[in-house]
Amino acid sequence: MVEGELLIRNGVVYDPINGVNGEKKDICIRDGKVVEEVRNPKVIDAEGRVVMPGGVDIHAHIAGGKVNAGRLFRPEDGRKGREAKTKVCRAQSGYSVPNTFATGYRYAKMGYTFVMEAAMPPLAARHTHEEIVDIPILDNAAMPLIDNNWMTMDYVKSGDMDLLAAYVAWIIKATKGYGVKIVNPGGTEAWAWAKNCDLNDAVPYFDVTPAEIVKSLAVANEKFEMPHSIHVHGNMLGHPGNYEVTTSTYDLVKGIKPYRDRPTMHATHTQFHSYGGTTWGDFESKAGAIADYVNKNEHVSIDLGSVILGDTTTMTADGPMEYSLYQITGRKWTNHDVELETGSGITPFLYSGKVSVHTIQWAIGQELALLIKDPWKVALTTDHPNAGPFIGYPIIISMLMSKRRRDESAADMHKAIYDRAALPSIDREYDLYEIAIVTRGMTAKTLGLHEHGKGHLGVGADGDVAIYDISPEERDAGRIQKAFLNTKYTIKGGEVVVKDGEVVATPAGKTYFVTPECDEKLTDEMMEKLKDKFEHYYSVTFNNYPVQDAYVPNPYEIKAPWRS
Repeated sequence: MVEGELLIRNGVVYDPINGVNGEKKDICIRDGKVVEEVRNPKVIDAEGRVVMPGGVDIHAHIAGGKVNAGRLFRPEDGRKGREAKTKVCRAQSGYSVPNTFATGYRYAKMGYTFVMEAAMPPLAARHTHEEIVDIPILDNAAMPLIDNNWMTMDYVKSGDMDLLAAYVAWIIKATKGYGVKIVNPGGTEAWAWAKNCDLNDAVPYFDVTPAEIVKSLAVANEKFEMPHSIHVHGNMLGHPGNYEVTTSTYDLVKGIKPYRDRPTMHATHTQFHSYGGTTWGDFESKAGAIADYVNKNEHVSIDLGSVILGDTTTMTADGPMEYSLYQITGRKWTNHDVELETGSGITPFLYSGKVSVHTIQWAIGQELALLIKDPWKVALTTDHPNAGPFIGYPIIISMLMSKRRRDESAADMHKAIYDRAALPSIDREYDLYEIAIVTRGMTAKTLGLHEHGKGHLGVGADGDVAIYDISPEERDAGRIQKAFLNTKYTIKGGEVVVKDGEVVATPAGKTYFVTPECDEKLTDEMMEKLKDKFEHYYSVTFNNYPVQDAYVPNPYEIKAPWRS
């Protein structure tokens, strides 16, 4: 936030949370916040260009041990993104796994001001926060992984949802996290015992199923006024035929009443969960089936995980999936077990439009966006860097806005796109208002951040603004892509941080975290068992586990009271 006044004049504003759809209006900012009027401001003349709130990315992997390991694991990727130090910017490196400085600069150039780190191992939370603090400009938050945790599975088996909720509250507070992240529930723990887990298979030695874990965590999450629903990476990611597991997973939370008007589940990188067929030989898109489910139900939202063709680095807490990719590609691979909590893996991957499977994957991400009727249920992501780096977002935006560009791209790809995907037959094109929804309005609202100044330009909102160098009438896909890659201006808390595609200021961002407020008696009862786990199984002591305040120098705390 910067002190003083700023007036953005003559812009064409797209602010979906406030119902502003292409209106020519002024944006007034004082001391970092949007206000009704200003008296003696600096003036930016937008000259009829497109103006949107700062972008909010609901799901990316930008910080933490896994990401840092990816940088070390792929020096060849680091060399791709090298940029020299300037008077304003630190040296940059990395393409699919950029360093912390490049992450902040590149997001800001695209008009983004908030990014959610979507998978934080609780044991590695301190390192995750150290990296988050090192990212310039962006406000951030991180979601701790809770599903393969031994304490979680013990409480799920016991059936005591109040004690499970007390543990969830403690782990989110201890890690200074934002919400409940679920990745291949039970499956990562099963893989440690050389087994796999479908939705209704028992996890070895715990006698609970992934279905029970998901439903129980949803119930526990809704015992608090949590801003965000459970954030779910389901079982059988990346396997042919997994779409039925996906819809069955969505069914698990039907009937669980959510906090306010948000969904009960956010299902992430859904492209990887929308597969038909029985093998890679008859692999086909089932985006239509997933879209039909989402269209008919209100309890689930999704993000795309849309593929960007080219080389990238896959990294996920779904360790078994990374091993499967290694077996497919034969490229280098590493996995890591996080004691009592989770496990991750990393391997490079190349998406090629000449490969039938990759072509269909590329189509599925866009099909989901185009077939789901309500854009308020959809967020634009690539599951950075798994389906491609976040700097590919402008490519996806141009595809969603232009059938012609989709058709031209499909013509250069494997012919399977015409036989086993629906994309060539879809005529729908997004407009700028819908783009603003899937990159700002929906993402901020689904995370509950709209109540804290993000994703909109109403009075009281953060003065985060992106001005794109296009007019509202622009339909040329190339110019749209160029405009969304490098803003005319990005303003963060009232301060110009990008001008004409160049970073001109690098203020520190804030770290958002949630503090669930739990009943003291429940907490005391839960603590007895928790401390026993630390004494007998963890390699760190109980007192050395939580993240201290010093790791979060620019905090933004959100209270989440217990719901009666």
